[in-house]
Amino acid sequence: MNIADLKRNIDIDEIGRQMHKLMSELYPICRSITGEGFRQTQNILKQHIPLEIHAIPSGTEVFDWTVPKEWNIKNAYLKNSKGEKIIDFKKSNLHVVNYSMAVNRKMLLKELQEHLFTLPEHPDWIPYRTSYYKENWGFCLSHNDFLKLKEDTYEVVIDSTLEEGHLNYGEYHIQGQNSEEVLISTHACHPSLCNDNLSGVVLSTFLAKCISSITPRYSYRFLFIPGAIGSIVWLCLNEHKVSNIKHGLVVACVGDRGSFIYKRSRRGDAEIDQAVVNVLRTSGSDYKIIDFSPYGYDERNYCSTGFNLPVGSLTRSTHSQFPQYHSSADNFDVVRHQYLAESFEKYLSVIYVLENNRKYLNLKPKGEVQLGKRGLYEMMGGLQRRPIDEMPLLWVLNMSDGKHSLLDISDRSGLDFDLIKNAADVLLDHKLLREVS
Repeated sequence: MNIADLKRNIDIDEIGRQMHKLMSELYPICRSITGEGFRQTQNILKQHIPLEIHAIPSGTEVFDWTVPKEWNIKNAYLKNSKGEKIIDFKKSNLHVVNYSMAVNRKMLLKELQEHLFTLPEHPDWIPYRTSYYKENWGFCLSHNDFLKLKEDTYEVVIDSTLEEGHLNYGEYHIQGQNSEEVLISTHACHPSLCNDNLSGVVLSTFLAKCISSITPRYSYRFLFIPGAIGSIVWLCLNEHKVSNIKHGLVVACVGDRGSFIYKRSRRGDAEIDQAVVNVLRTSGSDYKIIDFSPYGYDERNYCSTGFNLPVGSLTRSTHSQFPQYHSSADNFDVVRHQYLAESFEKYLSVIYVLENNRKYLNLKPKGEVQLGKRGLYEMMGGLQRRPIDEMPLLWVLNMSDGKHSLLDISDRSGLDFDLIKNAADVLLDHKLLREVS
């Protein structure tokens, strides 16, 4: 089966439902950039795809960074003097500032307040906060619950460890017909947050699952990494593989109803940029194209000056651009199976374009080719000459000079990539084109 058969036969809605189901399984886990929660998540993904899980020791130097100590947490709570739990980690793992050091003491509200975090603008939501690279501790709670706190002596317990261990990441490589690679990278470190970024995790998993069912033209490398530090670790330890990366996408925030947003690679005119824009332009969906900036997700590391890889990011409502971002409201009210399915279809369409984008040479370049005597009008859709059938043929013949790809022709003509690709296939069958390397 090839990518065209896959795209034609796959049940996108069912894929969306399966992604949503996997998200439900992953949602309760308290993940971080290191620790058991991250490993538990990777082991669940291994039930779907054969992930190789790498372990990088704490203290490993990776460019300008150092792999941090491993963080794990068993329990945390805040009790008042009556013994009533005001905050309970077991009810929401967002209640504890991620990477909080261990605490077991009593303190007055005045001292406690500097360790409490809320969202006054959304008083019913619990914020998500982290302290990865500075040893600290804290609790997150709704602002309404914060306002209920009274002057009292509180028991503060965070049963956590921060010690030498490992940073883990998952990797799945699918060997294609050649060694040039498509990199698909997603951060898998956030705790119970659906859109950011369990949506990226489940989409990447099922995309890998689908591509593994065919023999693709390109090789594919899927990375499930802790955000920021994960891409730095992979790049540092795999510099010898970087030259194989031909195209790349960072997958994040793909489960909500927002319009699609594509952030170009640093290069701005890479083939991946052209392919994503082409798919969005012809999709009928609302979309927005933004230029690269060195702020965002892991594309900023893949596109750093020393690498400048052709890696963009296709999202829906991107980081900090949806109200529920980094809060307890980023839940199943935000992410629906139909939105996941629509995002999956866009990613699969981009893969389809990349897999089928070729350059050809017109073997009869002098003057217009006589198509009628070859019966191509009938083959392209009827007994009468219809412009909608003729134009893809003419565009492909005219621009097949060995320099322009099918994607170039689709962009120049304004015609769907599928129409251009099908026209090229027909012309190849009639020995009017020759593929060039």
